[in-house]
Amino acid sequence: MYGAFLKRTLDFVLSLTAFLLLFPLFFIVCLGLCLANRGKPFFVQPRPGKNERIFQIIKFKTMTDQKDAEGNLLPDAARLTKIGAFVRKTSLDEIPQLLNVIKGDMSLIGPRPLLVQYLALYDENQKRRHEVRPGITGWAQINGRNTISWQQKFDLDVWYVDHLTFGLDVKILFLTLKKVVIREGISQTGQATMEVFKGNE
Repeated sequence: MYGAFLKRTLDFVLSLTAFLLLFPLFFIVCLGLCLANRGKPFFVQPRPGKNERIFQIIKFKTMTDQKDAEGNLLPDAARLTKIGAFVRKTSLDEIPQLLNVIKGDMSLIGPRPLLVQYLALYDENQKRRHEVRPGITGWAQINGRNTISWQQKFDLDVWYVDHLTFGLDVKILFLTLKKVVIREGISQTGQATMEVFKGNE
């Protein structure tokens, strides 16, 4: 009952309410990132959602498009702007994803939507993370976020799919707020984000 109907209803009501309340902050961050990224405050990218359906995820753009002499993008850490680092550390870059939740592409709680090119690398168990809508936060995020291994992340995602309840979602939501306040698990040591997934080696 909860996973099939009530979860989506709560997602819509809560995300719409949150977006309206956060709109002044959303607007201020947009202005700051416009200045830092030459008029490009948003980052839009295709991601696989429920049942591997592709949608366009919306996030604040925290990195520039700087390239080296050969035309290749510089490493993430080198392209991360000062305001982008602040937005990422405070998790403000996730605010635009409320629009994805309102549209129905995502849920507030669920496995994080990863890159489309990873689809061909998953084993059958890892693919099960797409049995539910991806979330802004999830079970893996409150249990290590970007500081745990890919296998640990996938195991936690599949565990969530098998144990999805209203009570678990409430627990994840409150623990996420706690982690945002203490800024825990944002990145792996020496990297701006999570390392690239290269499959099961």
